[in-house]
Amino acid sequence: MMKEQLEAMRSSAQEELKACKDARELDAVRVKYLGKKGAITGILKQMGKLSAEERPVMGQLANTVRADIESAIKEKQTALQEAALAETLQAETIDITMPGKKQTLGSLHPLTQVEQEIKEIFLGMGFEVADGPEVEYDYYNFEALNLPPDHPARDTQDTFYVTDNILLRTQTSSVQVHVMEQKKPPIRVIAPGRVYRSDAVDATHSPLFHQIEGLVVDKGITMADLKGTLELLMQRLYGDDCKIRLRPHHFPFTEPSAEVDVMCFNCYGKGCRLCKNEGYIELLGAGMVHPKVLEGCGIDSSVYSGFAFGLGLERIVMRRYNIQDMRLLFENDYRFLTQF
Repeated sequence: MMKEQLEAMRSSAQEELKACKDARELDAVRVKYLGKKGAITGILKQMGKLSAEERPVMGQLANTVRADIESAIKEKQTALQEAALAETLQAETIDITMPGKKQTLGSLHPLTQVEQEIKEIFLGMGFEVADGPEVEYDYYNFEALNLPPDHPARDTQDTFYVTDNILLRTQTSSVQVHVMEQKKPPIRVIAPGRVYRSDAVDATHSPLFHQIEGLVVDKGITMADLKGTLELLMQRLYGDDCKIRLRPHHFPFTEPSAEVDVMCFNCYGKGCRLCKNEGYIELLGAGMVHPKVLEGCGIDSSVYSGFAFGLGLERIVMRRYNIQDMRLLFENDYRFLTQF
């Protein structure tokens, strides 16, 4: 009777194992037959009812059935694992003959591109690149540049003050003073950097923008040297046919001073809506370094003279690429930046 039960148990276990589709069902079969309360355990508990002669025979048969079921479970487990792996590989198959996805490469911001180009132009003319602090003393930003205490530029409506004596620089002209204090003529430097002014954000204004300051101090420097330097710069930036003109102006730190206009790239000097029929577009300010500025830095103005200029990098970039709104340069719009 017990022998028939064990044989039937082996057969039913093998049939159930064949029907298992996943690890959960397989574990259920294992517990049913081999668990602490499983069918094999139930049979072994009945061994005490057998005679002394039958016990070894039935015990050996029960162990054989247990071993057969365990072996069948391991085989089924291996088969299920192989099937799962095959399914995963099939789902994740990569067709190596298909073209790969093109990786989009980044590029330099147009402000950075033009700044680097301007640096290369001036380095080719024998200039050095100077740097200075963005958080500056009032002395270097205003006083040393011959701006009187009541000058409108020093008002809190135009300047970001940290304390009464410390501010965010409003111009890279402050680097001029640092350079002239630390270095004796001849001096040829440009000073690119960020500057800050209390302006409302619109198409042509921003509280943060970039300037490139230029300074030359040596014996015999004249306005002709300034004009020639700026003409070469504009021709390198806008083409050999580009022309500039200088209009008299006033800056506290230069004397004489001039506004520098560049020939309109839309009408080439004939006059159009873009240049307001002037034929030229205002681009930067320049002039001969004021004697008071030289003397304040320990340079003898009777022996040395110099010129300085300051150009807005955003204005140069906007003119070059015909950008109508400065805010596009700061918004990091991917559609805009991928054009450069």
